[in-house]
Amino acid sequence: MRAMVVDEVRGRPEVREVPDPQAPDGGVVVQVQATGLCRSDWHAWAGHDDIAFPHVPGHELAGIVTSVGAGVERWRGGERVTVPFVCGCGRCRWCAQGDAQVCPDQQQPGFTHWGSFAEKVALHAADTNLVALPDAVDDATAASLGCRFATAYRALLARAGLREDEWVAVVGAGGVGLSAVMIAKARGARVVAVDRNAGALEAATALGADHVLTAGPEVVDAIHDITSGGAHVAVDAVGSEQTCAAAIHALARRGRLAQVGLLPPVDGHPRVPMDRVIGWELDVLGSHGMAAADYPQLMDLVTSGALRPGDLVARTVGLDEAAALLPTVDVSDLAGVTMIDPQR
Repeated sequence: MRAMVVDEVRGRPEVREVPDPQAPDGGVVVQVQATGLCRSDWHAWAGHDDIAFPHVPGHELAGIVTSVGAGVERWRGGERVTVPFVCGCGRCRWCAQGDAQVCPDQQQPGFTHWGSFAEKVALHAADTNLVALPDAVDDATAASLGCRFATAYRALLARAGLREDEWVAVVGAGGVGLSAVMIAKARGARVVAVDRNAGALEAATALGADHVLTAGPEVVDAIHDITSGGAHVAVDAVGSEQTCAAAIHALARRGRLAQVGLLPPVDGHPRVPMDRVIGWELDVLGSHGMAAADYPQLMDLVTSGALRPGDLVARTVGLDEAAALLPTVDVSDLAGVTMIDPQR
């Protein structure tokens, strides 16, 4: 099969022929119809994750089950499916209680093993992790759920407990941030979106953001002015020392931070303004994706049209163009979600 392969940290991604994956015991092989290009894939390429090379990135996907490993009970082949980016083991107490996103024996396509920037991908513990796709949900929409949209959905609703009429400060209007804007507005909240990219802010405005602000030293004061004292909820949708600090300082007293963006210790562990967290009694809530067990409610909202994650997909590219884009994700001014079709 054709796949995008990275041979070393920050190496030039190349599209080449590699052996087809085999279905593991308890798992399946999926023919990838759509897969999202995400900042997390860039983190892996940049060496911020412990991965083995050569490596195939990619963790947001939708496709068709083509082969089934021993012990799989729910899948026979031919089904259209998606999968969370965190695949639980299906055996531990965390998986049993529906919290596969924190499974201590989790697998993550594109990180712990070869991912979905390929014509096919192997997935583990299929009975725990695969989600059947309704006919009404197309492949690109389904793939966009796997990391960014599902993570934002759970971060805002299950973790931060966002309520109607609350103010939300979304720091970073990339895929996660734009998802957060859409979900917050559907919840009846008021949104301030922050980004350095004018195109991203235009996209946030189109999704209903009440205010958009260009990132800079005055942005926290502007958020406090707009919200009359700070946001009830803030989302760091980027994951840097600067954006985490901005999200914390954007909060009102007793506010809630949903930390979605990764904070890799690239230059030592990032500094976080814990004095503000303590003095203002802020809640800091990590959010690491969403388990397959929680997908039905989200899928119902997508099917009904109450949430439209497909609207966030701005472009679809093939593997060759995606290989050129991956090293530039952290500096790109492309707005919206980039989807990859490995079959073209």
